Amino acid sequence: MLRYLVTAFFARLADEGMAVAVVMLAIDRTGSAAHGAFVLTAWMAPHVFAAPLAGAVAARARRPRLFYAGALGGFAMAISALAISIGRIPLPLALTIAAAGGCCGPIVSGGLSSLITRLLPAGGERSRAYSWDAMTYNAAAVAGPGTAGLVASALSPATAMLVLSAAAACACVLTALLPLRTGVEGSPVVPTRLRRDMADGVRTVWQERELRAITAATCLAFTGIGALTTTSVLLATSLGSAGAGGLLMTAFAVGAMAGTLGMTRLRPTVLPQRLAVIGLLGTALGLAAAALVSSVPVAAVCFAAAGACDGLVLAVTLRIRADHSPPQLRTQVFTIGAGLKISAAATGSALAGLATVGTAHWYLTGIALLQAAAALLYTLVRRCSCSPCSPQEPSRSPRRRPVTTTNTAARPDSEAPRVP
Repeated sequence: MLRYLVTAFFARLADEGMAVAVVMLAIDRTGSAAHGAFVLTAWMAPHVFAAPLAGAVAARARRPRLFYAGALGGFAMAISALAISIGRIPLPLALTIAAAGGCCGPIVSGGLSSLITRLLPAGGERSRAYSWDAMTYNAAAVAGPGTAGLVASALSPATAMLVLSAAAACACVLTALLPLRTGVEGSPVVPTRLRRDMADGVRTVWQERELRAITAATCLAFTGIGALTTTSVLLATSLGSAGAGGLLMTAFAVGAMAGTLGMTRLRPTVLPQRLAVIGLLGTALGLAAAALVSSVPVAAVCFAAAGACDGLVLAVTLRIRADHSPPQLRTQVFTIGAGLKISAAATGSALAGLATVGTAHWYLTGIALLQAAAALLYTLVRRCSCSPCSPQEPSRSPRRRPVTTTNTAARPDSEAPRVP
């Protein structure tokens, strides 16, 4: 598990640092941040479309180490290519390179998380492992932008990009050393067509009520979280400290890391579904409080509290995905969920472009309301049984094998209490 955590951290360090390094490199070479923004959009946009394919191919791979190493290697090469090409080749070509690298993004996020079931047997140890995995996201969110900014300031933005590429390359090498167990939960994988696997992954996320609820809720919440970086900079400016926007986001990331670390230390006695609601509401309260304060230090405390609750949501999300997805479709479920969240965050980031210093408090209040709305949406979707694609309905096509059943949640994937 330690080898996995180091691998995931290096891969996600590169991913998190890209947002800062690309923009700094674009400004350095072209004098325009818009150039970097276009590249970042091309980097994030393919996630939602590539996720089903990436998950299906990863699940079918006969040599998973080789597949994951290849995906991370492509990720590293795309970052290196952008470091060389941004500002030096026509923008459409740079966007093509960014889109190709972005297609590997679902493997860096959800795909790597799905490997935990190949590393650890079902039980409490695996449940705690998802909390450790969530902490790598938050640790990378702290270290990635910081590393990129430090290296760019000391040397150059291009060097910072190459450092991030080297981190992804290290993850590529370490992936080949992971002691992955053969098979999935001891069940042989029945060969099927790739297109059917992709469709089954999407269908599972929609038909399984718990997966549908957590996916819808986290996508709505991440629409707000995606706008948080820009809003925090504007908020700090409105409070009289233009350079403190990074401090607020660092406080949020450190709080998230503390929240997920706490989950690894405590044996869960509360249902993960209830923890998801608590985490979303806690994030909403923390950000709403930050919108009301009049000093940066107090706002940083509020951001840290909100981050701790957001870290709780991430850890619980990973656990719910593992507990309620069929073993043969678990990789698809993880990559699809991650791809949808990243796309939602990209939408929020675009909407934040309309914010100003004068509206920063209102934007932050709106972000908080989205977290509360996500908690309500999660509760309503879990209770709703009127979906036309409900898993209780028999399959309409006799030739299609069912991908979920009503007792999916009853599979002994963890020692957590089950929801009837």
